[in-house]
Amino acid sequence: MASISQLHKQLINKERSAVEIAQEYLNTIEKLEPQIKSYLHITKDLALNTAQKVDEKIARGEEIGTLEGIPIAVKDNMSTKGIPTTCGSKILEGFTPSYESTVTQKLHDQGAVILGKTNLDEFAMGSSTENSGYQITANPWDTTRVPGGSSGGSAAAVAADECVVSLGSDTGGSIRQPASLCGVVGLKPTYGLVSRFGLVAYASSLDQIGPFAHTVEDAAVLLKAIAGYDSKDSTSLKVEIPDYTKSFTTDLKGLKVGIIRETFGEGLDNVVAEAVNQGIKELEKLGAQVKEISCPRFRYGLPVYYIIAPSEASANLARYDAVKYGIRSQADNLMDMYTQTRAQGFGKEVKRRIMLGTYALSAGYYDAYYLKAQKVRTLIKQDFDNAFADVDVLISPTSPTTAFKAGEKTDDPLTMYLSDLMTIPVNLAGLPGMSIPCGFDGQNLPIGMQLIGNVLREDVLFKVGYAFQQATDWHTKSPNLG
Repeated sequence: MASISQLHKQLINKERSAVEIAQEYLNTIEKLEPQIKSYLHITKDLALNTAQKVDEKIARGEEIGTLEGIPIAVKDNMSTKGIPTTCGSKILEGFTPSYESTVTQKLHDQGAVILGKTNLDEFAMGSSTENSGYQITANPWDTTRVPGGSSGGSAAAVAADECVVSLGSDTGGSIRQPASLCGVVGLKPTYGLVSRFGLVAYASSLDQIGPFAHTVEDAAVLLKAIAGYDSKDSTSLKVEIPDYTKSFTTDLKGLKVGIIRETFGEGLDNVVAEAVNQGIKELEKLGAQVKEISCPRFRYGLPVYYIIAPSEASANLARYDAVKYGIRSQADNLMDMYTQTRAQGFGKEVKRRIMLGTYALSAGYYDAYYLKAQKVRTLIKQDFDNAFADVDVLISPTSPTTAFKAGEKTDDPLTMYLSDLMTIPVNLAGLPGMSIPCGFDGQNLPIGMQLIGNVLREDVLFKVGYAFQQATDWHTKSPNLG
């Protein structure tokens, strides 16, 4: 379990070559993928060619950047030129984009070694990575259990040490929830901090790309590498990106922490509550001032999300019409071609959300559902604003449970949706949120604690997360994969 800084030092000291490092991770992928199934596409030639260029640069005596030669994985809903981008959906089987997403271009520009594209719930719709049209990813801590979703492949790849760090996307918890279930760090940045250009849209007002890592420090390095204004994304924020590592400290004296009362109620496993409470006590030992905070509209996050997100999805997924790209079913006329292609290409969960969204936006229901949901979204944001007038950071469990068995919730979508109960309000308010490992249950399954910051206060999350990791060792533990 090597960190970015450790590998960087090895490279500049010529202790190991970038090709050796890349090959080591490719060997791990080859060994573990039959049981983990975190990758949909492995880009071996690209990885070794990039690593070779880094080695040549070092041989010439040139300085290399922090990410140069570092093995990274990317969720398969980010456009990669010349590399398949399927979004875990059969409707995009064999599709290879002609352009690069902004985040992956930034990785290329900084010499990162992209090992491949990771598995996900189809079009990022799900909480278990069981909705992928291709394979079910296993949780490295217990391969009979799910890794969470929708970025389950990216989380599992980091947990299994099949890459150093990875990228995921988070619409309602799709980075933080799998980070919690896989025992790694996962960060959803402030909405607009990272460009969405080339991210295949699920719900455009909620989607955001962010990092997975073993440590808060690696997450900070990767976020800085991908964040920043992009004229290709109309929601991109024109803000200066700081060096987040400058906010690291081991002393939280004077920091005000708010525990969200509404997240410690019904539906929360006792073992999860206990681990998070122990984590909060650790923050108190580090000097933080802790108090209970109420966000009364927090509980409306789930119903609001399942109106807004499917509504945006139904509009975004209308483009998959069998004409421009993707698979095409044979039919006698145009209308049959549309319907047969979409019936065969989309999975059950995607169809469910398209229908939910289309219904919510239909004549006579728009005001009753979509418009009302947007108003409640504003009230949820106001609750957060009121809370941050009092405290610097908010805390809750990330997921109400540890990893559940594969197949356990597939026939009960409502129970599955409850997996994102704690994370969804953060997306609705556009805030940054981070999950950090804070313990294990009796079956040695990881538990995550969620830190929530005010708009553009990722530095506060990194400050708290770093201090916590310096005082604990939860993030140093690895699954036993033989």
